Amino acid sequence: MTNPVDLRVLAPTGKLRGGVVVSPAASAFFAIKDAQGAPHGVTVDLLEGFARALKLELALQVYDNSGQVTDAVASGACDVGFMPRDATREGKVYFGPAYYFISSTYLVPAGSKIHAIDEINRPGVRIVAISNTTTARSARRTAPNASVEEVPSVDQMTEMAASGKGDAFALSHDSFAGLLPKLPGARVLPGHFQQTGISVAVPKGMVAALKIASALMEDAKKSGAVRKALDAAGFKDAAVAPPST
Repeated sequence: MTNPVDLRVLAPTGKLRGGVVVSPAASAFFAIKDAQGAPHGVTVDLLEGFARALKLELALQVYDNSGQVTDAVASGACDVGFMPRDATREGKVYFGPAYYFISSTYLVPAGSKIHAIDEINRPGVRIVAISNTTTARSARRTAPNASVEEVPSVDQMTEMAASGKGDAFALSHDSFAGLLPKLPGARVLPGHFQQTGISVAVPKGMVAALKIASALMEDAKKSGAVRKALDAAGFKDAAVAPPST
């Protein structure tokens, strides 16, 4: 049973303020909105499970990219969220276990002469990435000779890919599955330039909150809740992250 004092550290408002990121197409990380504007997806299901386990009302907070949810958790405006882990974010939030590991690559538009990730790191190649994200930072690091333009949302990235305003579009492999039908002739490059876990996170300094969130995440993996959430979102082949040691 969760200590009431620790629970107030995690959820000081009496509600669990959980952050999710939405995009035009679902992934193991991105949620999507239904016709009424309500978000659905893996992270939504996991947060709903957390709230039930804690006997708290869930107050979902919706963001356009993982950088926004990172900043919200870091500031304490959001109690718990999920995001790809990297060194920059480790300086802002406390990370608990991952539920899934992503591999990031590039999508190239129809007619592109680029066929491999190694061909991206060249002068004149225009990379488009989501602002303030692990993927954007990794793209800059691994392709220093190319230019990187950061945009605030996957919606804008998709529009730019459709109109040819960029040469390579950086996201995780699973995120492209739902976008490809919107981009006739586009291709996803094989391999990856980044791999990292999508992990649960709480505000920095909140040791009691991290302990609770980490236990909830591990329980969700052991109970099959993560597997169920991935399956329900259409990612039956996505592997659940192994238990933390």
